[in-house]
Amino acid sequence: MGSVLKIVNVSLPLRDESRLYTLIAADGRWTAVEPQASDSLPPEREADRRVPIDAWDGSAAGPGQAICLDAEGRAALPAMADAHMHLDKAFSLPKVGNATGTLEEAIANYASAVPAFSKEELKARMMRSALQAISCGTTAIRTHLDFHVRHGREVALRTIEAALEVKEALAPYVSIQTFPMLPCYDLNDEALALGEEALRMGVTGVGGAPHISASPEPDIDKLFELAGRHGCPVDLHSDESDDPNVRTAAYIAGKTIEYGWEGKVAVGHLCSLAAMTDDEAADVIARLAEARVGAVTLPGANLYLQGRRDRFPVRRGVTRVRELLAAGVPLAAASDNIHDPFHPFGKGDLLQIGLITAYAAHMGSPADIREVLRMIAERPNAVMGLTGRGIEPGNDADLVLFDASTPEELLTMVPERRWVWQKGACIKVAGSRPSWQSGALAQWWDDASERISIGGRRVRV
Repeated sequence: MGSVLKIVNVSLPLRDESRLYTLIAADGRWTAVEPQASDSLPPEREADRRVPIDAWDGSAAGPGQAICLDAEGRAALPAMADAHMHLDKAFSLPKVGNATGTLEEAIANYASAVPAFSKEELKARMMRSALQAISCGTTAIRTHLDFHVRHGREVALRTIEAALEVKEALAPYVSIQTFPMLPCYDLNDEALALGEEALRMGVTGVGGAPHISASPEPDIDKLFELAGRHGCPVDLHSDESDDPNVRTAAYIAGKTIEYGWEGKVAVGHLCSLAAMTDDEAADVIARLAEARVGAVTLPGANLYLQGRRDRFPVRRGVTRVRELLAAGVPLAAASDNIHDPFHPFGKGDLLQIGLITAYAAHMGSPADIREVLRMIAERPNAVMGLTGRGIEPGNDADLVLFDASTPEELLTMVPERRWVWQKGACIKVAGSRPSWQSGALAQWWDDASERISIGGRRVRV
């Protein structure tokens, strides 16, 4: 029998805020989630080694032994899941600029720079950004990967190989899903053949951005045909535009129903919904709900990119969060890009993204704040097709404990101090700097960090 983890005096704000809980995990799974009868437990049995969480150094109990940690009322969420990232682009801004700040220039500049990126550099950026996300409390990531067929097979598959190697290396700490973005600017037979090869190599599903295509509906047909042959999920950048007439999401919903792919399709961005009339947007949202298509809002990048050509009023491009939730569409909030030509900021912290979502969607009531937390800790599971997550007996013992006590405090303070568990193993102990519990992981962090610069300076965090 492996070691047993016990955490007492935990607040679970997405379950019942009126009481504290005792959590018990064995062999990487929750075995008990028990409400406590009072605000604090009586003195522990002599066999329990109760340690205040602040005084804990991260050491685990031995085989067959139990460690008992006292959370002292701190709030815990299920370990978070980032449903839309671009790990390959992260930290590329020093090499790939964007003078206008527009989406169009970001796409063009990054596409031009891709051939010069070695596989080692791509791996370092992916590793660094994934480790940063883990340190913030994320244990599942879906990353979209650039797939530049125009530069030839070797360049297109270089990013895929790098991503699959990072996925394997980090498997003990984070589950990574990989979605190559098939080139909808020219979705020809060569591109589809290389997409097929990527799927045989082991990528998770089919991605792309059909709204940028001159013929989006035929391209969506091709992407679904490819996914249908392999029985894999589809996740498409959809309608990342201020133009209300850009509405590929409705067509994607129809294809989802046609293929019987309900629950296996996701769409990200959906910016044009914000530019439509209420009735027009309601029609698209109803179709997404009917098809059980998952959705992802990317408020950081879209607030930064959208409305660049507007003078007055300036549209900001964040999708209709409230309306999507009200319609029952599974909606996650996610990071998107980190310090690259698409978005110069961010650090893979979903709590920060939750705060930006709350600002952008005018969600500040007590109920709203809890809904925002669900958009980073619970709803991404449905979007990503993940099971066995959440703080319930039988699920993986994934958890992030914050140095805060209430949902309001989480979004007000966005506390840096966090403890992160993945399958019952603590992979980060609270502190302003990551304190990894694995020598190999610490070395990867250091090696990847040596290659990263922000604003021209090497960054070690």
